[in-house]
Amino acid sequence: MPITASEISIRLQSELDAISDARVLAHIRELLVDPVLVHRNWDYGTKGQTFPCWTALRHVRSDTAIVFCEFGFGPGSPWGLVSDSGSPYLSVGADSARIHIFMRAYFESFAATELPIWRVFKQDGDNYPGMPITDEADWTSTWAEVERLRKSNFPARYNCDHSVKF
Repeated sequence: MPITASEISIRLQSELDAISDARVLAHIRELLVDPVLVHRNWDYGTKGQTFPCWTALRHVRSDTAIVFCEFGFGPGSPWGLVSDSGSPYLSVGADSARIHIFMRAYFESFAATELPIWRVFKQDGDNYPGMPITDEADWTSTWAEVERLRKSNFPARYNCDHSVKF
């Protein structure tokens, strides 16, 4: 049986209950919409094939959304980052934009870049993202610092990420 708007809301609430950062929680709540069913084109199937997707979050500034889709990549990665208006073509999205939990989709979205939660991490070995070496800051200045450090301290590895637990 297909998932319902109510079930989407329950899944979202379960993830949001695990968030302790009030800034992130407030920002997500501002952008959430009551789940809206939209049929989106499936780019990997036959021409004209569509799947029902539930829009759960809208970020108007970037014209993007986070949707839930049980089909296509859905069983393993039901959350997707997609274009919101897509006129005239609304797509389920690329495989690289399909994610297994909502919170990961949020932190991969343009929406999350609006918050000053970003830090520079220095990575040693395979422990991504590494250890934080700066205080929280906005997205743009954090990336500028990552780039500065990458140029001045090659071959050390630096990343931009957040410290929000979920």
